[in-house]
Amino acid sequence: MKHNENHIVGYGTYIFVWLTLVALTALTVTVANFDLGGFSIVIALGIASIKALLVMLIFMHLKFDDRVFRIFVFVAFLTLAIFIVLTFSDYSFIR
Repeated sequence: MKHNENHIVGYGTYIFVWLTLVALTALTVTVANFDLGGFSIVIALGIASIKALLVMLIFMHLKFDDRVFRIFVFVAFLTLAIFIVLTFSDYSFIR
């Protein structure tokens, strides 16, 4: 296990990720204008998940952390996904 290992992320990477986040936000707004029924929420949550993954990997430097820490973050996201799926499945049966 290496501690205090320096990693340098170039400005180009940060700018590319930022532009990607802006493009994904524009895609979310564009998709919201179409009537896709129940898939609108699924698509919006999928795009938001991709954006969250980019932020965590690049801006929060999760890409360079220990494997154990990445596993813990994955388990937390998996738990959140389970809660969201169960909530929306319960909501869909109420209608």
